[in-house]
Amino acid sequence: MKFTYYGHSCFVVETAGKKLLFDPFITGNELAKDVDVNSIEADYILISHGHGDHVADLVSIAKRTGATVIAAFEVVNWAQQQGVEKVHPMNFGSYKFDFGMLKFLPAWHSSAMPDGSYGGNPGGFLIMNNEGNFYYTGDTCLMMDMQLVPRYAKLDFVIMPVGGNFTMDAGDAVIAAEFLQCKKIVGVHFDTFGYIKIDHEATKAQFKAAGNELILPKIKETINL
Repeated sequence: MKFTYYGHSCFVVETAGKKLLFDPFITGNELAKDVDVNSIEADYILISHGHGDHVADLVSIAKRTGATVIAAFEVVNWAQQQGVEKVHPMNFGSYKFDFGMLKFLPAWHSSAMPDGSYGGNPGGFLIMNNEGNFYYTGDTCLMMDMQLVPRYAKLDFVIMPVGGNFTMDAGDAVIAAEFLQCKKIVGVHFDTFGYIKIDHEATKAQFKAAGNELILPKIKETINL
């Protein structure tokens, strides 16, 4: 699988011949000012929750690419009100897409759309196919529910927040990796705002001490996972 990072919690995973774009927040992210949002292609756009730093470019990219938006029912309703036509609403459950089996799993956070309307329950995505299995936790604190994930799949990698304040910090993310029984972690949701700036080397050292590999991708970097 190929992972390309666009800053904050926005990234593309290429798998099963499809481009899956997660939580598009480029416009308004000063750290991503060199990213051309109009160059990003997607077959699907997966939204973990409704906050502006996860949906800022959802509508424009969905309309331009014709991608199908996968998200909580309430997020999908909001997107449709903005003129997005191709959608797949979910609540916590499973559905088999052409890129593989997807489970929409709970996250402990909050969710409201940019206009203040209700954004449904925040969540994360577990994706399983013949190329491998990965889990994007979405914005969340450490939670015991993570211990269920290895019952569903053996994970090849996990994408999770490490910035603290609004989500898990590095210490809790290390415990999360233990719960998930996964040694390869891609960190997201760090450095974008003052509240979530991290010491990269110290954070990597925390994971290494636990026997894990933490990847802190650079914006516009592509990694094979």
